[in-house]
Amino acid sequence: MEASDDPLHFAVIDRQSGKPIGSLALMRIDAKHGVIEVGHVAFSPLLKQTRMATEAHYLLMHYAFEQLGYRRYEWKCDSCNAPSRRAAERLGFRYEGDFRQAIVYKGRTRDTSWFSIIDGEWPQVKKGFEYWLSGDNFTPEGRQRQKLETLRLSR
Repeated sequence: MEASDDPLHFAVIDRQSGKPIGSLALMRIDAKHGVIEVGHVAFSPLLKQTRMATEAHYLLMHYAFEQLGYRRYEWKCDSCNAPSRRAAERLGFRYEGDFRQAIVYKGRTRDTSWFSIIDGEWPQVKKGFEYWLSGDNFTPEGRQRQKLETLRLSR
């Protein structure tokens, strides 16, 4: 995986322990058209549904839009994968539709749900992340005060 440039894998490291707790990748990289997809998301139980998980997604989006200059950032998942669909929407992706019978996966026909964030939406999505990730949004116990979706839509 280290030698691959598509997908391009990133490790998520817990700064306190110094240990890897997850990974995600940029893939289906189309520099000519400015399109890139996030995928191969593998988060350990230590990372799932945490502030760090949200920050990992934010950092990769920031990298894609602001350092690499991409116009479109995609998320695709099995249409039956409700947790993945909810995660995409929570992170600011817009649902675009299903590609019916897109592939055969594990012996069954799979429909693939497509989501995206485009460069014109990125500034509002970014502000929502930055407000959500700020220390003011968390109690001393680490609980969020406001939801990411609320902060993104109210700014």
